[in-house]
Amino acid sequence: MNAVAIALDALFADDNIGRDAVYTAEGGAPVLVRVVTRRADDTTGFGDARIWSETTRLDLRVAEVTNPRPGDRIEIDGEAFLIQGEPVRDRDRLIWTVDLRPA
Repeated sequence: MNAVAIALDALFADDNIGRDAVYTAEGGAPVLVRVVTRRADDTTGFGDARIWSETTRLDLRVAEVTNPRPGDRIEIDGEAFLIQGEPVRDRDRLIWTVDLRPA
């Protein structure tokens, strides 16, 4: 295991950063995973206009979720979300970042 993977595992394990969640692939069985949430606002340009939207993103470890897809479900503290759009992997191919919408 390389140093980056070890550091990421420590971040996900930290209760101040990582959280427990239940991941369910469309048509699959629920699996307990650790996630790092990002609830940042997003500003998108559309012509001369700038559109603000509240976003919910989170990071998943590739070791726990090998192929997240749009429509897969993630539940955090009783709140359910669906993955929307294509998940993006980090440069080291260890983390998926996914955009979520309420289920």
